[in-house]
Amino acid sequence: MILAGIQKNSFIDYPGKISCVLFITGCNFTCPYCHNADLARGEFPNRIELAEVIAFLKSRKGMLDGVTITGGEPTLDSGLFELCRTVKALGYALKLDTNGSRPDVLDRLLDQRLLDYVAMDIKSPVDSYSHFSRSRDMASTLMGSIHSIMALAPDYEFRTTCAAPYVSAEAIKAIAKTIRGAASYVLQPFNHRTECLDPKFNRHRALIGIEDLQRLKSLAEPYVKRCTIR
Repeated sequence: MILAGIQKNSFIDYPGKISCVLFITGCNFTCPYCHNADLARGEFPNRIELAEVIAFLKSRKGMLDGVTITGGEPTLDSGLFELCRTVKALGYALKLDTNGSRPDVLDRLLDQRLLDYVAMDIKSPVDSYSHFSRSRDMASTLMGSIHSIMALAPDYEFRTTCAAPYVSAEAIKAIAKTIRGAASYVLQPFNHRTECLDPKFNRHRALIGIEDLQRLKSLAEPYVKRCTIR
């Protein structure tokens, strides 16, 4: 397996833990505001062999608490299971970031107890994904992942990047209803300072500010156990 990059230390990617972040390239979504454009296009900012990752993780025992695997979309990579088993065998807690498009892979990872934390992005109401995916069955696919995560994940969060025009008060309320009873729902601002997958989106100025995020948070709070802004 070849990884696309590694961030050696992070205090924010794995809640409550100091982690490193492993990047897997390639994605089946085309979110215009994606800030990991190279990874989404399947490019390799760096090329890191699995053996190099293993050596690094062994050298950081006692200094890192966990490992975050992100992308791109990690569940597309056939080497994901080997990577997860390797990380777990070294004694690290493991978090996976996913867009929820591969519920079958999530089920297998969770059944094999390879994941300690799952973070699933929900871009918009699940029946309104035409801007992100061409799949006509995406709503049912996403619901499969949502149900698996809520039923099987030891710890988890759902999160929405609040990028206009895809996110609105109505959208956040609909998403919160879809994940009703969820342990954690995170709202995060759109990062307009990095190169987007669609370069035109970098010129987009209809930004959702902190006051707007607070209002969106208040709309979601009645439906989930905890809603936060990151």
